[in-house]
Formats: sequence, C-alpha cells, structure tokens
Amino acid sequence: MNQIDYKIRPIKPKHIRSIEDFGGKIIPLEPLGAKVYGIDLSVKNRLTADVINALEEEMAYRGFVVFKNQVDLSIDDFLNACCLWGGHELHSTHGVHPATPGQNRHIFRLSNDPRHGVCGVGPQWHNDGSFISATFSHAGYHIIRPAEHGGGTHFAHQGAAYDALTEEQQEFWSRLSSVNSSSGVVHPVVHEHPVSGRKSVWLHLGMTAAVIEKRPDNDQFRLLQEDEMRSFFNQYNDLLTDGMKNGYALNYEYQDKDCVITDNLAVAHRAAPEAHMSPDQQGLRIMHRATVRGVQDLAPDFELPQQLDVRAHNTFGEGVWVMGGIGFRWDKDIAMQN
Repeated sequence: MNQIDYKIRPIKPKHIRSIEDFGGKIIPLEPLGAKVYGIDLSVKNRLTADVINALEEEMAYRGFVVFKNQVDLSIDDFLNACCLWGGHELHSTHGVHPATPGQNRHIFRLSNDPRHGVCGVGPQWHNDGSFISATFSHAGYHIIRPAEHGGGTHFAHQGAAYDALTEEQQEFWSRLSSVNSSSGVVHPVVHEHPVSGRKSVWLHLGMTAAVIEKRPDNDQFRLLQEDEMRSFFNQYNDLLTDGMKNGYALNYEYQDKDCVITDNLAVAHRAAPEAHMSPDQQGLRIMHRATVRGVQDLAPDFELPQQLDVRAHNTFGEGVWVMGGIGFRWDKDIAMQN
C-alpha cells in the first residue's frame, strides 16, 4: 500500500455552526464518522434544511453520523428520520421477522437470538443493496438493545481505502466490475462518490457471483479465474480491515438509544464477530435497520449492461460464475451470510 496519510475531511466549521444554532453539537469520531448530541430525531423536533444539508454532506465525507440519546424515538420517527437524506423514501427488500413490532415491512430486525430477530447477518465487508441498480443511498440503524459485552459494527471509509491502494492496484481495480449473485446486477469496483467526488472502492464479499475485467489493450472483457478471484477478494478484505490500524476504519460499539445513519456509498461495513455470539456470551442484542432509495444507478463503466441474466450461460468465456446465495466462496473457513 502507499505510505500516505489517508485523509478524511474534518467537519466543516459552517456545519458545526448550523448544528449548534439548532441546539445540537457535532463531534468527530476518529478516524471517521461523527457523533451528534442534542438533536432529537422525533417528528416533533423537525430539522431545518440547513441542518439536514450539513449532516448529509458530513455523512458523504465522513461516512456516518451517530445521533446520541434518542430516548423517545418511535419506529415511525426512526423511519421518517431515515427519509431526510438521499432518495428521501424507504426502499425495503428484506423479510420481516415475527418479532418485528407491528410487522412493519420497513424494519429489518437483527439480533443474536433467533426469537428476537434475524441472526448472523453481514459478517463480511459489504454495502447494502448490491443486488439492485440504484443501491441504497443511506441506511439507518436504531439500537433497540445493545449487547452488554460488546458487539458493534466495523465501518471502513471507501474513499480513503482507494487512496491506500498502489497505483497498479488502482489502475487494475478501475477496470473491474462485480456481478451480484442474486440478481445479476453489475456495479463498478471503483466509482466516484456523487457528493464528495472521491474515488471509492465497492464490493460485496458475501454476494458476488463474478468479476469482469475490461482488458487494458482492447474492447474485450474476461472473467477473473478462481485463483484471481480469491486473491482479489482477500486483497479487498485486507484493504478494509487494515484501515483499523491505518486510520480509515473503526469498530463502533453501540450504546443504548443510538441511531446511526450511514452514507451507503461512502462506507462499507460488517458486523463485529462479537455481534453474532450468543446472548449467553454477549447479552441480548437487538437492532432495527431501514434502507433508503438510491438517488442514481451505480452503473458500470465500459458500456457494460447494468444487469446480466443470471440464468443464462455467461458470454465472457471461462472463469468464475457462481450464481445464487452467497456467490463465490473466497474463504471456506469464514462465516458468510448476506
């Protein structure tokens, strides 16, 4: 990797002033993200346009914002708050767990106890909505019950991760496109964030069927072979994980009444290993997630189609093409679940 300082922009002073004028306070998490105090996301405390715009820009540059002490946040309040950003409406594609209050279809209820929510979700680095063309713009996480003994989420800044690649890797990865194992939707491995303009990496390590390379010397394409796929996936995993020590990733441990809003094009995430431990080990953990409609398609380059027919034989020749479920299993010893 390049020996550089992986810069994540400080919070803008004018955004600090806008939030303070509203009665709140924003404090950077290090090395990414931010905490906001004194802002109630419930409907009775509607945010001003200045505050909404300031927070959306900070999410784009710093990856996510944690709204602290959301004591009176109802499910409707939480869902309404999610819609303040990005596509401004919910886009829900998940199943509904029996324990979900009111069987609300927009709530994806997660837990480490199957009686209380869906277990084992998201153990590997990913972004939500990789199976749709216009991937979710934002995702919200309302912490209903944090585990007593840890079990947070790892977040990695994908713009800083791109900067950490060697020039050779940047050039090669910029010619790659991933194929979703469920839908056949094609996304670029490197894209430009629509707000920050920052080149950022993108890959779902638990839902990718194939990776297509645009050949550097002509207009043809090919599939990565199994050894190339395994190497590439391990490099991607190591790149984001290395952010923990290199200053562009962190483990966020939730506290009671936290509400987290992420920019789904700016940060990748995965559940910390402790999050999937049993309640006997960690204590009961319950989280509600909601997802926001994308603003635009995350479209592949090189005139590749946005979607390929997953049922048809691929037209790119020999190589990895594993449709359905978790797609290509790049490490047989790890937990993988969408």
